[in-house]
Amino acid sequence: MKALIITDIQNDFCPRGALAVNEGDQIIPVVNNLIPHFNLIVAVQDWHPANHGSFAANHPNQQPGNIIDLNGLQQVLWPIHCVQGSQGAEYVATLNKDKIERVFQKGQDPSIDSYSGFFDNGRRNSTGMGEYLKEKGVTETYVVGLATDYCVKYTALDSQDIGFSTTVIEDACRGVEQNPGDIERALEEMRGKGINVIQSPELLNTGL
Repeated sequence: MKALIITDIQNDFCPRGALAVNEGDQIIPVVNNLIPHFNLIVAVQDWHPANHGSFAANHPNQQPGNIIDLNGLQQVLWPIHCVQGSQGAEYVATLNKDKIERVFQKGQDPSIDSYSGFFDNGRRNSTGMGEYLKEKGVTETYVVGLATDYCVKYTALDSQDIGFSTTVIEDACRGVEQNPGDIERALEEMRGKGINVIQSPELLNTGL
């Protein structure tokens, strides 16, 4: 069984958002076009408390983009984004949400960030998504969303690592690209772990 994992298509990651991904909104028609072709669709939602340790504003004399140690893990500091209950944390209105069967929230623990939809960055706690997908009989996952070089990458890597045959649909993703080449390096890292990276027409033309 195949599942589509929609990752972090939230207002704060789209143009005019607090942590906007360039062209982040342009993937929404692609994702909406994919949705009818899957029997199981789940979504991941960044869901931070206001005091989250990944926010630069919560550390004196720090700026977004700086790197610190956060409870033993290297942490990139970000602008305040996707705060629980805020408009920025909501899914983009034009995303077709009708067929999403379950939402898995991440990043609630202020002491650790969570890029992956499966685990926090230290793999200390699970969101329950892996267990849910296995209970549903899923063997293949297809990952789309934001951002290619962060949450999509780590979600895909964890998906592959825990036993799913994993595919990233590249044109249904966009990346942060803090440093030139970050997106391509992320794609190469995923390919190196056995993850398929394809374009949506390749998938749609096979009839799934």
